[in-house]
Amino acid sequence: MLHVSKARGNPFFRSNKVSRTVSMFCHHGAEKNVVTGTELGVTVEMVMLSIPEFLGSFERLKYLNLSGAYFSMAVPYHLGNLSRLQYLDLRPKFSGWDSLKPIMNDLRWVSSLSLLRYLDLSGNYIGKHTDWFHQVNMLPSLLTLNLEYCDINLPFVKSVNFTSLNSLDLSLNNFNSTIPIWLSNFTGLMHLNLNGNQFHGKIPDFIGMLSSLASIDLSSNSFETSMPHLLCNLSSLVHLDLSWNAFSGPIPARLGILSRLEDLYLYDNKLSGNIPTSLGKLSKLKNLDLSYNYLVGILFETHFTKLTNLNYLALSYNSLALNFSSEWIPPFQLQAFYASSCNIGPRFPNWFQTQKNLRWLHISNSSIRDTIPNWFENTLSHIVDLKLSNNQISGKLPQFHVNVSNQIMDRILRLNSNKFEGSLATFPSHVKFLDLSDNLLSGDVPKTDGTMNPRLETINLLSGHIPRIDGTLNLNLEVVNLSKNRFTGSIPLHLCKVPSIHVIDLSQNKFFGRLPACLGNLINLIVMDISNNTITGVVPSSLGSLKGLNSLHLQNNRFRGDIPLSLQKLTALATLDLGNNLFMGNIPFWMGEKLSNLRFLNLESNKFTSKIPLQLCQLYYLRYLNLAHNNITGTIPRCFGNLSGMTVTSVDYISFEYELSDLEEHLRDTMGMSSGYYYEENILASMKGIQLLYTKTMPFLTSLDLSSNNIKGEIPDDLMNLRGLKSLNLSSNELDGHIPMMIGDLTLIESLDLSMNMLSGRIPQSLIRLNFLSYLNLSFNNLFGAIPIGNQIQSLDDPSIYKGNDGLCGPLVSRTCEGNKSLYDDVGEDEDQDQDESEGLMFYAGIGPGFFVGFMGLVGSLHFMKRWRVAYFKMLEIVYDLLIVSMLVNVGHLKRAFFL
Repeated sequence: MLHVSKARGNPFFRSNKVSRTVSMFCHHGAEKNVVTGTELGVTVEMVMLSIPEFLGSFERLKYLNLSGAYFSMAVPYHLGNLSRLQYLDLRPKFSGWDSLKPIMNDLRWVSSLSLLRYLDLSGNYIGKHTDWFHQVNMLPSLLTLNLEYCDINLPFVKSVNFTSLNSLDLSLNNFNSTIPIWLSNFTGLMHLNLNGNQFHGKIPDFIGMLSSLASIDLSSNSFETSMPHLLCNLSSLVHLDLSWNAFSGPIPARLGILSRLEDLYLYDNKLSGNIPTSLGKLSKLKNLDLSYNYLVGILFETHFTKLTNLNYLALSYNSLALNFSSEWIPPFQLQAFYASSCNIGPRFPNWFQTQKNLRWLHISNSSIRDTIPNWFENTLSHIVDLKLSNNQISGKLPQFHVNVSNQIMDRILRLNSNKFEGSLATFPSHVKFLDLSDNLLSGDVPKTDGTMNPRLETINLLSGHIPRIDGTLNLNLEVVNLSKNRFTGSIPLHLCKVPSIHVIDLSQNKFFGRLPACLGNLINLIVMDISNNTITGVVPSSLGSLKGLNSLHLQNNRFRGDIPLSLQKLTALATLDLGNNLFMGNIPFWMGEKLSNLRFLNLESNKFTSKIPLQLCQLYYLRYLNLAHNNITGTIPRCFGNLSGMTVTSVDYISFEYELSDLEEHLRDTMGMSSGYYYEENILASMKGIQLLYTKTMPFLTSLDLSSNNIKGEIPDDLMNLRGLKSLNLSSNELDGHIPMMIGDLTLIESLDLSMNMLSGRIPQSLIRLNFLSYLNLSFNNLFGAIPIGNQIQSLDDPSIYKGNDGLCGPLVSRTCEGNKSLYDDVGEDEDQDQDESEGLMFYAGIGPGFFVGFMGLVGSLHFMKRWRVAYFKMLEIVYDLLIVSMLVNVGHLKRAFFL
C-alpha cells in the first residue's frame, strides 16, 4: 500500500504550499490515493514487484522516500524526470543477505537530479560493472550518500565534484582494497562508514585531517597495523568503531583527549598492554567495548572516575583484573556489564547493588568463590541476561524474582558449572533460557501444566526429581539445562504438554522407568538425549513422529526389544546413539535406506545378531560407525570401502550446534547484542583403547569399530579406501587371512586394533608409512616374520602389542631374527624382490624403444636437412679413408718385419 505524507519534519521541506492534485494508483491494483502539493513527501510502507513508473511524472516533487518498500524488479529510469528532487531514499524493506535485491544496473538517470542533497540506494544491486561514481559525481549539492550493500566497485580517482558531502556510507561492499585517496576531498565530512569491506594496509594520514568527522566506522575489515594515533586528532569525534580487525599494540593514551566521544568499540582485535587511565576522562562516554583482545593489567576505580554517562562496558576475554573497594560507588549506572574471563573475584562484586538499570550481566569464569548475597535478588529482578557460569559460587540459588514493571518477559539465566546446592522449588518466572547444569542441585523438577502456555525449547535435566512449575507465572521457557546435578525419579509426563520444546537432555542421571510415549507429541524436537540413566522397556514407536529430530541419544540405559520400525521416518537424523542397551534382533536394513543424513551411528554393546546389512553402505555421510560388542556374524561387507564420509582426508567442518531461538535477533534489535543459545552435539567414542568424549572435536572423528563380534573371513582390501579413518578396530573377531598389504594407505589413522583374531602372514612393511599412528595392537594372532622398523611405528615400543604371535621376531619380542633367515626374513624381502624384478624388466623393455627412437631421429634429420646429410656422409668418407690408410700402413710395417 502506498502512503503519502507532507514530510513536514524533514529539514529540506518547510513549506506547506499546494498547487495541484494528482490521482495515484499503486501497481497491480493497490489502493487509490490522492497526492497533493509541490513540496511533499511520498513514503511507501509496502510496494510489491516494482516502483510505479508514474512517479516520474511528479515534476515538482522534492521529497521521495520509498524506504521500507519491497521491490524486486529494476528501478525505473523515469525517476530521472524529477529534476527538482532533493531527497531520494530507495532503500528496500529487505536488504539482508537472504533477500532478492532490487536491480539498479543503470544509474544514468541519477545525473539528471542535479539538486539532489540526499541519496540512499542501500540494499539495491548496482554491480561491480556499473559506473555509479561518474553519475553521482555530477551531483554537486549532494550532502548524504548511502550505498551500503550494493555490490559496487571502488573507483581509482584523485578528485571529485561533490565535495560538499558530509555523510558517506560505503559499508558491506567487499572492496578488498586500501582506503581510496579521493575521500580526502570531503573536508567537511562528518559521518564515514566503511565497515565490512576488507580494507587493508595503513590508515591514510588524511583521515586524521578530516576535522569535522563525528562518526567513523572501520569495523570488520582487514587492518593489521598498530592502532592509528592520527585518530586522536579528530576532536569532534563522537563515534569510533575499529572492531573486528587485527589492530595491534597498545591503546593510545591520547584517546582521552577526545572529549566528545560517546562510543568506543575496539573489540576483537589484537590490542595489548594496559588500558590507559586517560579513558577515565571521557565524561561523555556511553559505550566502551574492549573485549576479545590481549589487554592485561589491573583496573582501579581511577579508570572510571569521570565516566558518569557510561551504560555499556565490555571487558570480556582479556587478562584483566578488577580491583575495586567493597565500599566503591561507581559514578555510572550500567545497563550492560561484560567481564567474562576477567578476574573480579574472589568475592561477589559489592558494587553491583548500586546498579539499578543493569539488564545484561556476564561474569563467567571470573574467579568468584562466594555465595550469592541477599541483596542480589533485587539486582536480579531487572536483569534480562545473566551469565555466572564457570565459577565456584556455592550455597542456595537465588529466587529469581522479576520486576514486572520492567516488562522483562524472556530472560536468559546461565549459572552452570558452579557449586549451587539444594532443591529447585519452582522454575524462575519470565525465563526463556535457564542453564543450571553442572551443579549440586537436587529435589523435584518443576511441572508444566499447560495453563501458562510456555514456550519451552530445551530441557536438559541430569539428576534428581523434577520440581513443579506454577502455571500462574505465565512462563515462556525455551531452554532449561539442569544437567550434571542430582535429580531422580521417572521422566516427567508433563513435558509432553509443551509442544514447542526443541531439545530434551536428561543425560547422566538416575532417572528410571519407561520412556513416555507422549514425547512423540513434541513435533518441534531437534535433540533428545536421555543417555546414562536406567530407563527400561521398549522405545515407543511414537518417536517416529519427530521428523525434525537431528540427534537421538538413548545410550547406556536398559532399553530392550527391537528398534521400532517407525524410526525410519526420522530422515533428518545426523546422530543416532543406541549403544549399551539390550536391543536385539537384526540391525535394521532401513537405517541405510532411510536415514541418509546419518553421520554418527553407535549400536555397540547390545544383542544384535545376524549379518551386517549391506544397506549401511548407502550412508554417504557416515563418519562414525560402532557395531562393537554384539553377536554379529558373517563377513565385513566389501562395500564399506564406499563410505564416502570416511574416505575424505580433509576435515569436514560440519556444525553440530543447533541454534534454538530467535532471541538473538531480539537482543540485537534492542541493545545491539548477540545472546543466542546453542546445543552442542557430543558422542562418547572408543579411541586408542580408551573412551573419549567428543564435542567440538567431532569434525575430527572418523572411526570404524566392529570389534568383539563373531565376524569371519578376510579383511577386505576395499577398507583401505577409507583414507580418512582415524581409528579402525576389528579386534576380538574370527578374521583370518593376511593383513592387507596396502594398510599403509590409511595415512591419517591414529589407532589400529586387529588383536585377538586368526590373522596370519607377515606384518606389511607399508605399516611404517602410518606417520600418525599412536596406538597399535596386533596381539594374539598367527603373524610371523620380522616386525617392521622405521618412522612412527618404531616409537610404539610396548611388547604387549605383539603378544601371542609366536612367529614374530625383532627387538620387541623374545625372538631375534638372526640365524633364522629361512623362516624370519625381513618383512619387505618379497616386496623388494618383486620390485627389483620389475625394475629389471622395465630396463630391458626400454632399450628397444629407446634405440628405435634415437635411430629414427638421426635418419629423419638426415632426410629433411640437406646440409646435415652432406656433412654426415662427408664425415663418413673421411673416417673411411683414415681407416684404409691406417690399415695399409700397418700391412706395410708387417711386410718389412717378416721379409727383412
